[in-house]
Amino acid sequence: MDAYDEDSRYRRGPDGSTGARLPESGTDKHRRPGAEEGSGPPLGAVAVADASSAVAARAAGQPSVDPDRAVGGAGPVDAPPAPPRTGVAALSLRYQVGAAVALAAVAVAACVHLAMVFLSVAPANTVTKQHGKAIEEWVYPEFEQNWKLFAPNPLQQNIAVQVRAEVRTEDGDLRTTGWTDLSARDGAAIDGNLLPSHTQQNELRRAWDFLAATHGTDNRPVGLRGALSETYMRRIVTMRLYREDAIGRRGVVQRVQVRSRTTNVQPPVWSRERFSGKPVYRVLPWWTVTADEAAGGVA
Repeated sequence: MDAYDEDSRYRRGPDGSTGARLPESGTDKHRRPGAEEGSGPPLGAVAVADASSAVAARAAGQPSVDPDRAVGGAGPVDAPPAPPRTGVAALSLRYQVGAAVALAAVAVAACVHLAMVFLSVAPANTVTKQHGKAIEEWVYPEFEQNWKLFAPNPLQQNIAVQVRAEVRTEDGDLRTTGWTDLSARDGAAIDGNLLPSHTQQNELRRAWDFLAATHGTDNRPVGLRGALSETYMRRIVTMRLYREDAIGRRGVVQRVQVRSRTTNVQPPVWSRERFSGKPVYRVLPWWTVTADEAAGGVA
């Protein structure tokens, strides 16, 4: 006879006595306490349904409920606080509008400037023919562009701009100063300077290039740009005489005269080319200084 009875859940000993009860078989051991068979869905199905409801509520913008806490009867879970706003978003609406308007104005000005510079160096076209005067007034003389650096024959000369002045002293006498090399002063200020200013590097050089391009060999201006180049150069040299030579303490500048000193850049020792090292001067006529310029009003 077997040690276990088929119809009994109790273990029987050798003498036929009843022992400990055997564990239940089937799904009864997984049933929740107090739940009867067929009385409701199992616990796993409830959890899945609660999780699905939470996802649907979150998609609809409603407060979500933690499925784990929902089984225990807990309330909705609070959403985490939104991160603080930074940058322009942190400003009030009025300041955001002001920032947007300022950025738009800067962008428009940059686009207009780039378009003007491009049209000034572009080949002749319909726009430059109709609005050429407006383009020149915008670009010249401060933003003039040229292609000399990339030409087949780049500049191989050193050009120095020099000036002298006719000064009326406090005694009423007229005195003519010696020649002052303004280019040499700019070069000395740039030498050894890691961050030289744009004025020291280009102002005087570009002013002379502008004047030379708008004057004939007789030193007479050609067109309206020629007269503009004379005014521009005269203001620059007068301003520098007052600032750097302290002429204002000795008298008042009545007239100024500008000249250029051009010397050829000598070729390297291995080259067979030979150039004359003798300087060539181009002397411009005397220019009368206006009253506001003589008073230092161009500073």
